[in-house]
Amino acid sequence: MLQPVTIRTVKSYQQDNDNKCVNLIKIEDEISATFELLKILHNYNSSNAWTLLIAPDHVPSKALLDSCSINTSKLLMIRQKHLVNLEYVLSSALHNGNFAAVVTWTDIVNNKLLTNLSLDLSKTTTKLYCFIRDSITTEISLTQ
Repeated sequence: MLQPVTIRTVKSYQQDNDNKCVNLIKIEDEISATFELLKILHNYNSSNAWTLLIAPDHVPSKALLDSCSINTSKLLMIRQKHLVNLEYVLSSALHNGNFAAVVTWTDIVNNKLLTNLSLDLSKTTTKLYCFIRDSITTEISLTQ
């Protein structure tokens, strides 16, 4: 049974205690995406859990992460070209309890997938962040 998905547009530095929402982060270009991503990764860097990054093929580089003191030993990065079943990967990561945050892009996760996922985010402590282009109008149905 599909559950309603609550969408919240935030900046990465805005923390919330609401586990029942998908956090959309508006980006204007690759530079703003990199800065927002680094803020998120830095926030979860000291966590005991993993951070899953489902990223486009060009973002980010290991040299950049190392230069920003991001602990890559707690970061699991899956490139877009290596994904076979995105819905399964997202569902598993959000519900297995080993991840503090899951970060992805709307180029990878589309509105339909966000709407149709049977994600009951109230049963997990994992945060879901999705980068969206500022120029793209994102309309996601809040009811199923």
